Amino acid sequence: QVQLVESGGGLVQPGGSLRLSCAFSGYAFDYFTIGWFRQGPGNEREGVSCISSRDGDIYYADSVKGRFTISRDNAKNTVYLQMNSLKPEDTAVYYCATSHITRVRVTNHYCSSYEFFNYWGQGTQVTVSS
Repeated sequence: QVQLVESGGGLVQPGGSLRLSCAFSGYAFDYFTIGWFRQGPGNEREGVSCISSRDGDIYYADSVKGRFTISRDNAKNTVYLQMNSLKPEDTAVYYCATSHITRVRVTNHYCSSYEFFNYWGQGTQVTVSS
């Protein structure tokens, strides 16, 4: 059974940085494409970033390109989301997620569609405010 646990959220001023972590437990972490999603107040769940299982393909939503960086450490079964130059509109609960299907290719359509993801963490709150 796959389990995901996010950490690293908090309150930060505009322009600040946070690093989120997604700890994966289960089996064969390096077979799974991992996505980060977020859901702000009154908004739909939005795909933020995605990283493939082995070949390093990466997706970023246009709203975070140049500010967020996704990475993974297969030895630690962990995916990270480094968030820089944070804006108030980045305020949301951030979730990491994966599919029960392994080795999924990273595409814009896949990484922006939460319905393709079967396993979800509990979420971590990020608040950007002065």
